Amino acid sequence: MRNLTLAIEDELLTAARRVALESNTTVNQMVREFLSERVRERDLRSTARAALERSFDEIQIQVGTPSWTRDELHER
Repeated sequence: MRNLTLAIEDELLTAARRVALESNTTVNQMVREFLSERVRERDLRSTARAALERSFDEIQIQVGTPSWTRDELHER
């Protein structure tokens, strides 16, 4: 595990320490969980996007040959 130095406002750190204390955890653990969740969300979006693209690739629509011309459709 690597160490990381963050610069945050004093008020934010104080509030984060209170939340951590109330949650029986540490600010360090809160940051790890936050970052893990962001990475997980990105991975889920990427997986969902790939599945959606595969679904679109699998859809095939048979249209046939049109019996009309563009000019016939747009007669004025």
